[in-house]
Amino acid sequence: MNPRNIGLILTRELKSYFSSLTVYLVIVMFLLMTGYFFYNLLATFSVVSVQAQADPMLARQYQLLNINETVIRPLFGSISIILLLMTPLLTMRLFAEEKKTGTIELLLTFPVNDVDVVLGKYLACVVVILAMILLTATYPVIIVVLGTPELMPILTGYLGLALLGAAAAALGVFTSSTTENQIVSASISYGLLFFFWLISYSVPLVSAGLGQVLAYLSINEHITSLSKGVVDSEDLIYYLCLVALFLFLTLRSLETNRWR
Repeated sequence: MNPRNIGLILTRELKSYFSSLTVYLVIVMFLLMTGYFFYNLLATFSVVSVQAQADPMLARQYQLLNINETVIRPLFGSISIILLLMTPLLTMRLFAEEKKTGTIELLLTFPVNDVDVVLGKYLACVVVILAMILLTATYPVIIVVLGTPELMPILTGYLGLALLGAAAAALGVFTSSTTENQIVSASISYGLLFFFWLISYSVPLVSAGLGQVLAYLSINEHITSLSKGVVDSEDLIYYLCLVALFLFLTLRSLETNRWR
């Protein structure tokens, strides 16, 4: 692994990203959708706050005056789903386009190894995802200006989004390395990401032991924990293991291509 080579590939990929209209469309769609959910959550909180002034039992019964429970946690849940929708659009071209145009063979003949190529492309995608997430920081700033939320759930929630984005990017890089068709790559990514999202809904339908396994494998269970302000090493290890697993699979996929 050569940091200089990784930096060169990272720079090359970032230039490719921001010279394309796709990344700007993805960022705009991401902000529009997250902004829509933020506006609705904040507007609902405002309306309920006014109603609760006339009926205090309403706030006590539903905890609707807790801005963390009413706005912040649902907001992070919404952003995480939208992030899963947007990430395959960013990763689908990383290797698939190179394979389709034939430039992957040229890239792999340069004095760089597969690890440098994979990490350079992966980190470029992560930088874009982190930039997208950072642009939503205006939402908690508005909440802090208007109310008095707990800051720790906001910080851990953003940590969770960053880890989720990193894991989704690693999965997308892997699927892109398995095909030369960008649509196929994005479709496989969507299928795998939502498999990890939906398995939590099977937890009540299986035995306790299997339910614990499914709950641990579920992406949304870990982001939910972090959005509560709880930093558990189990959640951090989960996302880091997903990143390591799919980057390892990407390397094996590239090795397979070399032998074809």
